[in-house]
Amino acid sequence: MVKMLGMLVSDFHINMIKSGIYLYLQSSKNPNGKLRLLYECNLMAFLEEQANGKASDGFTRIMDIDPRELHQLVPFICGSKNMVTKPEAFMMMSV
Repeated sequence: MVKMLGMLVSDFHINMIKSGIYLYLQSSKNPNGKLRLLYECNLMAFLEEQANGKASDGFTRIMDIDPRELHQLVPFICGSKNMVTKPEAFMMMSV
């Protein structure tokens, strides 16, 4: 059983050790997501890709997003390439 803590770094660490996926998508309360691109998502995306995983906002690779502001918020999905591809497909269908 995988324990979900709701904290990016600890959940990311568990996913790297035991496999899994981390999702923090947009919602009606947070339409742009809740995690900061520059100092949360980019760092985790870099580590995930070095471990042969994938990090996305549901449509675009996190490392390819050009920041528009210092505290820019984005949705965040990271994990193995196969696991991240599935939620991306659902996101594409909803557009």
